[in-house]
Amino acid sequence: MHGRFTIETSILLASILIVVLALFFDYSNGFHDAANVVATIIATGAMSPRNALGLAAFAHFVGPFLIGTAVAHTIGKGIIDISAFNPSQTGLSISLVMAALMGAIAWNLITWAWGLPSSSSHALVGGMIGAVLIAYGPDKILWKGLLYVISFLIFTPLIGLVFGTFVLRLTFRLSNRATPKISHFFNRVQIISSIGLSLSHGANDAQKSMGIITMSLVILGVFPNFEVPFWVIASCAAAIALGTASGGWRIIKTLGAKIYRLRSVHAFCAQTSSAIVILGAALLGGPVSTTHVVASSIMGVGAGQRISAVRWGVAKNIILAWFITIPASAIMAGLVFYIIRIIHPHL
Repeated sequence: MHGRFTIETSILLASILIVVLALFFDYSNGFHDAANVVATIIATGAMSPRNALGLAAFAHFVGPFLIGTAVAHTIGKGIIDISAFNPSQTGLSISLVMAALMGAIAWNLITWAWGLPSSSSHALVGGMIGAVLIAYGPDKILWKGLLYVISFLIFTPLIGLVFGTFVLRLTFRLSNRATPKISHFFNRVQIISSIGLSLSHGANDAQKSMGIITMSLVILGVFPNFEVPFWVIASCAAAIALGTASGGWRIIKTLGAKIYRLRSVHAFCAQTSSAIVILGAALLGGPVSTTHVVASSIMGVGAGQRISAVRWGVAKNIILAWFITIPASAIMAGLVFYIIRIIHPHL
């Protein structure tokens, strides 16, 4: 009886710890990615920073309740074979999930400190891969599902680049006879496009933590099957909204001013093209890097105006971060796993 109580207590404490870590990752995702949805509208002066962040935070909270949980299922069931986990290896599973989350959080914090718009999605996927490879080897990874996820992460920024150019040129064509007062119109519609981007971002990114929490509780035997409950949706929505409200000012400056000198029409086109790509991916269950999509949309808008106007040196640094995030967060997760096992060898 005492042994049973100890095991159940350990699982309960581990579940609480994992939920807290996942929500902190969601929070870090929010302040790391706040720049994605407010940088352009702040850069053009259409809204004050405080109002832009407040509106974005509210939309981030609402977004996860509107789109469903297709992305959560992809993250929670499509990368790791949770059915193959041995219930007798609960300690190993706990170490694995903790290492994956801590590796992703560490990379988010490092790139935030550098002001570099890296991908929280890449960091999470990299953390999961690194922890699983160290703990179990390659057999527990669903390589077909991983390829599906990575294909979304790779191709959606390219689509954002194309959409940015297309939406800008279409907008110019439709407004080619407009007077200079059209800039006031674009300042107003930026608010609508910003709300759309915030809703799509919250719907896609909050689901990643939902998937991790549900996956972990299935592995630990707390949930009988993979179904995302309401309390997980609500808590993840609240965490990403709070993170967004706190703002990631370093990255806001990079996206809002250092890639391309934005005017109202450019900001509107970048937000609109980003929202279309992110929302489409969320409906298909594809986890995307919203940071990458927004940054590439800004590049596409700038290139649509004039290729030489884009600061390609800054863009090159962002693209470099795209490539190194998955291996870097995988290495960090692997190191964290080793440290956890050294500190608690019987966990």
